[in-house]
Amino acid sequence: MTAPSTPPGTSGPAAGASSVSVDLGGRTALVTGAAGGIGRACALRLAAAGAKVRAVDRDAEGLAALAGPAESLAGAVEPYVLDLTDLDAAEEAAADADILVNNAGLQLVRPIQDFPPDVFHTVLTVMLEAPFRLIRGALPHMYAQGWGRIVNISSVHGLRASAYKSAYVAAKHGLEGLSKTAALEGAPHGVTSVCVNPGYVRTPLVEKQIVDQAAAHALPEDRVLTEVLLKDSAIKRLVEPEEVADAALYLCSPHASFITGTSLTLDGGWTAH
Repeated sequence: MTAPSTPPGTSGPAAGASSVSVDLGGRTALVTGAAGGIGRACALRLAAAGAKVRAVDRDAEGLAALAGPAESLAGAVEPYVLDLTDLDAAEEAAADADILVNNAGLQLVRPIQDFPPDVFHTVLTVMLEAPFRLIRGALPHMYAQGWGRIVNISSVHGLRASAYKSAYVAAKHGLEGLSKTAALEGAPHGVTSVCVNPGYVRTPLVEKQIVDQAAAHALPEDRVLTEVLLKDSAIKRLVEPEEVADAALYLCSPHASFITGTSLTLDGGWTAH
């Protein structure tokens, strides 16, 4: 599904162009869901700032595709093939992370009475329990050095609900609470924890939603974007993954050291209603 042309004056950043200057040389970052979309953009942004990025995903082919774009960056991107439903392995993978970006997610659009219980369980495992285990694994190292950054890629659906997204909304609301708790516990140790809450981002996950939403709302696919996804957005375009990555990078900068326990909303006015 191709998005409609962008209205004048509302274009997003060019792919690969960062407006945030941060030096992360010597830092190790772990990014989940790094093979595509927001995770890919975050991995490349952090590596461009000098970080050694552990790019975690179950998609080995997608991780391998990061090698080319990462080759000329100041830092490095190291592929780490991992299925986050292996919670013990997830916790172990985060043991030496200075920066943790919890991004991995999945989505299914169905009415509650038709929502498969096994999918509900998997969504909460990947999007809530795995972030808990990753944070649990990273905190001892962060506490020992007196510095750490936890960036949880939440969603406007961590702040508001939408019909037909029971698992996703439940997981994102839970992630908001987990992030705030990590912020309160981490503050005395120099560790911040913040949620980034984008609206609809130009990713394969959203493109799949268009198909599901078309079925749920009995609409043609070409009307779902304007009449469902962007209906309540003041800015009528999708968020670009690089915009979310810039927000994540900013939260790792010295300028953001007092930002913790809160949510940074990038929704084009979606939650202003």
